[in-house]
Amino acid sequence: MNPYALFMKKIPVALVLLGLFSACGPAPERDRPLGLVVSMVEHPQWSINANIYEVNTRQFSPEGTFGAFAGHLDRLQDMGVDILWFMPIQPIGEKNRKGSLGSYYSIRDYTAVNPEFGTFDDFKKVVEEAHARGMYVILDWVANHTAWDHHWTETNPEYYETDEEGNFFPPIADWSDVIQLDYGNENLRDAMIAEMRFWVEEANIDGFRCDVADYVPTDFWVRAREELEEIKPVYMLAEAENPELHVEAFEAGYGWRLHHIMNDVAQGRQTVEAIDEYFFIDDAGGFPIGAYKMYFITNHDENSWAGTEFDRLGEGVEAFAVLTATVPGTILLYNGQEAGFDRMLAFFEKDSIDWNGFEYHDFYKRLLHLKSKNQALWNGEEFGGDMHRVYNDQNDKVFSFVREKNDDKVFVVLNLSDSHVDASMSGIAFHGKYTELFSGVEFEFSEESMFSLEPWAYSVYVGENGVGLMEVPPYTGIQE
Repeated sequence: MNPYALFMKKIPVALVLLGLFSACGPAPERDRPLGLVVSMVEHPQWSINANIYEVNTRQFSPEGTFGAFAGHLDRLQDMGVDILWFMPIQPIGEKNRKGSLGSYYSIRDYTAVNPEFGTFDDFKKVVEEAHARGMYVILDWVANHTAWDHHWTETNPEYYETDEEGNFFPPIADWSDVIQLDYGNENLRDAMIAEMRFWVEEANIDGFRCDVADYVPTDFWVRAREELEEIKPVYMLAEAENPELHVEAFEAGYGWRLHHIMNDVAQGRQTVEAIDEYFFIDDAGGFPIGAYKMYFITNHDENSWAGTEFDRLGEGVEAFAVLTATVPGTILLYNGQEAGFDRMLAFFEKDSIDWNGFEYHDFYKRLLHLKSKNQALWNGEEFGGDMHRVYNDQNDKVFSFVREKNDDKVFVVLNLSDSHVDASMSGIAFHGKYTELFSGVEFEFSEESMFSLEPWAYSVYVGENGVGLMEVPPYTGIQE
């Protein structure tokens, strides 16, 4: 088969150039006022173009161990993974446990390792092997609550909030396997930071993903970062969409709102105009300049509680993945995403990922390497290029934009609808010569360019002086 014909079939974009051939479950969201507009966080230099890959050690392999995961490091390095985020690896509480194995977010001992996964030395070896491959490791940190049988309940009960009868209680009724800590107690703050320091000093990790970060006072996180950075530069990711956390404490936070908009667009409840409003009217939620929004089509909460990306996004999975990789911010992949894993994982039981090949490996490899190499797509507003909307006569269906930084330019065209559309672009921002990321086909755009787009079509055009194009065979979609 003609490779270009295959490209047209698997990635249904036909371009017509006139005259040319071409935790305990997801945390409830909270409304928060806008914070300050400038981040004072000093990002690690290696983070400015980094992506994140979430590791669920229990479900990653049949063995569910650090050693079994390490066997995938070469593959992940080849795909272009930068930061490995390990979901909590500490021992899980037994009192009031959910299911037979319990929630990773019910922690019984902050400075120990769940024997289900291996030993502390096994984890240190994974960190060392990741570092040897140019990757970094962050650990999921659950600062808001502990298991009911954490030793602090006996040695330091004053670390916990209590009800009128002096009893411990969960932060939310459904989180019945954990109890709320009291950040009004300065000794708790000292102890929690000491536990975090342990992992940086003893395991040489590179930072933390902080669970329900805005359930913990912001000034605690500011102090924690200051003290951790006495050891080494750290990367701090907040499970929150609260701008104030990113002024002094965190460089990255969740893009929950865009995630829900994408689900709505895929299911016909909203149109592309909602994405326009998010980026160009609401300014992506008012995050401080220099902070990173983290975008994703799936993660452990979404997979286990809301459905797989295929359940929620249907035929738009690839198009929305391209969106998350090319708008200002950083991208998250959840383990199994590169295999097209299409099943919700049990949260409290053993339930291994069915790898069955790596159908999306090359797809994500192209996106991750482009984002790493091409400055236009570097993280956030400070390091990457501004996003300029290329409006068209199908604005309710087609989201198209240009990002440009120094000599790098990327033009993205996404048909985020289940309809075939013919789109005419406005303005001159997209004019120029490009190579399409997935096909390797060269194009030149001018005011006479028209686009014929199949449902859920996507293209990423890399400017002629840009970098990041992969010298691998054209991506051919999901293997039959």
